[in-house]
Amino acid sequence: MALTSPASLDAAPRTALVTGAGKRLGREIALTLARAGWNVAVHHRHSATDAAQTAADCRALTGRADSAQPFFADLGNEASVRELLPQAAAHFGRVDAVVNSASTFENDNTESFGYSAMETHLRANTGAAVLLAQALHTHLSASDRQGAVVNLLDQKLWNMNPDFFSYTLSKAALEAANTMLALALAPRVRVVGVAPGLTLTSHMLSDQQFAELHKQSPLGRSSTPEDVAATVLFALTNQSITGTSLLVDGGQHLMRFERDFSLMPGSNSTP
Repeated sequence: MALTSPASLDAAPRTALVTGAGKRLGREIALTLARAGWNVAVHHRHSATDAAQTAADCRALTGRADSAQPFFADLGNEASVRELLPQAAAHFGRVDAVVNSASTFENDNTESFGYSAMETHLRANTGAAVLLAQALHTHLSASDRQGAVVNLLDQKLWNMNPDFFSYTLSKAALEAANTMLALALAPRVRVVGVAPGLTLTSHMLSDQQFAELHKQSPLGRSSTPEDVAATVLFALTNQSITGTSLLVDGGQHLMRFERDFSLMPGSNSTP
């Protein structure tokens, strides 16, 4: 069966499953896709109220009452992950893309490292992304359509430091999985990594510290949520990109940072 690219499909809206889309970067990605006319399956775990609001905002942007819907899944639970994409496909009738935005991000180091922390991060950040790519490939194999997976990575993979040890391991494994999945799932599914720099603040950074760190890049600014979301949309729609990663960080990966941004001197969580 010949494969059909999205550009040559009928006018039916494409559907993307975005993990962690209730809040923060996942929400911005969901809204950006909705502005571009996509249906959005809004994944959440704990943030059901936020996911419902994201879905409502996406529907307002598309002008279609059926264009967005929240879906629950625990990304650390294999059975829950395996149910997620089929549920979205049953609701929308199709899924064309997966954006793996959700991440477990807990601090540990070489002294506190243990199997439990490693497994928690690998399950949610790596294993879930692989299972969803697998599920998308299975779903699309029943049609003549092609699709894409975008995995959110981190510029720190190109600028290593020893902080957030298990998180970094899980993202490094996901970056390697990009290459393997791109080879294994072609030509049906493209797989692209998007690696932001410091994009949003957290409870570990004061507003002043975040603003100062955000400026520390060759371009004088790191990534914004809008920058990252625009790159995700580009990766989903450009039919010639697979098996590579796009760094969206103002060049922060070109600089040497001895600590993670959240643990640099002056932050709220400096040891």
